Amino acid sequence: MKKAILFVLVLAMLTGLCACGSTAPQPAPTQAPVPESTQELAAPAEDATAPEESVEVPEASAEARNAGETNILVLYFSRTGEQYDVGVIEKGNTAIVAESIGEATGADLYEILPADDHYPMTYKELTDVALQEQRDRARPAYAGELPDMSGYDTIFIGAPVWWGDWPMILYTVFESTPLEGKTLIPFSTHAGSGLSGFDRSLAKAYPDCTIAKGLAVAGTDAQNNPDKVQSSVAGWLSELGF
Repeated sequence: MKKAILFVLVLAMLTGLCACGSTAPQPAPTQAPVPESTQELAAPAEDATAPEESVEVPEASAEARNAGETNILVLYFSRTGEQYDVGVIEKGNTAIVAESIGEATGADLYEILPADDHYPMTYKELTDVALQEQRDRARPAYAGELPDMSGYDTIFIGAPVWWGDWPMILYTVFESTPLEGKTLIPFSTHAGSGLSGFDRSLAKAYPDCTIAKGLAVAGTDAQNNPDKVQSSVAGWLSELGF
């Protein structure tokens, strides 16, 4: 009888333990992975074989061009002594502008000098001689030889305005120097007459050349206002593409 009661008690205890085990919380299932199609794609790696960006090659320096690598020449005629409204000057008005052009472009410079420098150093007498040469259609000789023009594509040509025209010595140059196919760019210094048709005269002398826009600089500015001259030259050259 005692054994029967003990058996019933053991059976009841085992049944209670099983019931408690069935109510224990179950672990939550792991979240399903997000499909790749909804994930943000990483940026592609940079192609190691992609071409490099083009780099602009700078023009040759002014020093290099003046060392014989330039195709630009500044050819000019200039006078010192007494000049209109500036007194006696030691450097000619046109020479000042020519040097400014040379510095900005790296061009070679060549000054035309008369073989017989009979021009007076006083302004009134100089104008008288210039007028007489124009009336005589004189062709004064220039000293020495001009540079070899074959290596230049662009030539700036400058002079003071004498009686509304080029000084006659420039016509000596024009009539004895072939420049066909080149670009010619006139510039003048003046006392109020501007460029005075320098461009038109060049076009007549050299019909097979390209005549670019010229520059006129007042002699008073050349002597007394160098900043204005440099600014004018820089703006003009910029318009020309330099």
